[in-house]
Amino acid sequence: MFQHLPPLQTLRALEAAARHRSFTRAADELNLTHSAVSHHMRSLEQQLGTALFRRVGARMIPTSVGARLAERVRIGMSELDEAIAEARAGTAPGASPVTVRLEVSVMTDLAAQWLIPRLDRFSEKHPGIDLMLRIHADIAAPDPYSVDVGIWHQRVEATGFVTRKLLDDYVIAVCHPDLIARVPGFTVADTDKLPMLRFAHRSWRDWQVAAGLPPHEPTRGPIFDDSGLLLRAAIAGQGVATTRSLLVRDALAAGELVQIGDARIPPSLEYHVNWRENHPRERAIHAFWQWMQDEIAATAPLAPPRIRSGNDNAPPAQTSTQA
Repeated sequence: MFQHLPPLQTLRALEAAARHRSFTRAADELNLTHSAVSHHMRSLEQQLGTALFRRVGARMIPTSVGARLAERVRIGMSELDEAIAEARAGTAPGASPVTVRLEVSVMTDLAAQWLIPRLDRFSEKHPGIDLMLRIHADIAAPDPYSVDVGIWHQRVEATGFVTRKLLDDYVIAVCHPDLIARVPGFTVADTDKLPMLRFAHRSWRDWQVAAGLPPHEPTRGPIFDDSGLLLRAAIAGQGVATTRSLLVRDALAAGELVQIGDARIPPSLEYHVNWRENHPRERAIHAFWQWMQDEIAATAPLAPPRIRSGNDNAPPAQTSTQA
């Protein structure tokens, strides 16, 4: 039996190298040398009679055969790891219940402003699931095989993946409540009298048009490439910012920010949750997905904006009770 299996260390090196796209990083993870990982891969390629990696610049990219094999190895090793953990828990006196670890790649802004503040609630509801967060800042999605769950701006179109849109969101304008005190009788029309924080990936013009203001792009003031830092600047009272509504629901509810007007525009990118079909930890993934849906439904809805267009007789803005 198992006459085709190479040494376990070789399979571990293959999985790590394919996941990291680097022999060096795989060696660091496994406490091996770079040459040892290279030797494992050469030996495996000779045994299989086919190439498993190709060099692209400084990266080692798996071939189609290498990627498929690494994925099968990853699934098999995950199942073995859980089986050993279950056996240990079933035989060791006083052993703790088996814990499943999910590796979740998540966009930086969503992690910082929404997910991380709620992790204690997830742990309380699912004590048998540990989340390992891998923060992702690039617009382009990483290798979908590198983690268990990916919460990215892109859908994974590859065969064998499940993709769900996280929510329908929209962009609003916000600022610290103390900032508007600088302009007596402040209305939306006075927005450009305040410092306007600029985001490298979003123009002010769309919001201004939606708010009934003359469209113009601010020509001065700080420019942020990271939306999380943009929000930190807004909460610190440094200026007005446009942001996704989900990311500031908590800050609005806490009074750290106020919404300016009721104008809202669709974001240029959505959040999509991606995972592999028939994943060995599929039950844990579905539990995490359902928990996110429950949390979104429970996230405080936007209250009618405190700062309106200047027409005090206008009816309150209609806001949705779902994010």
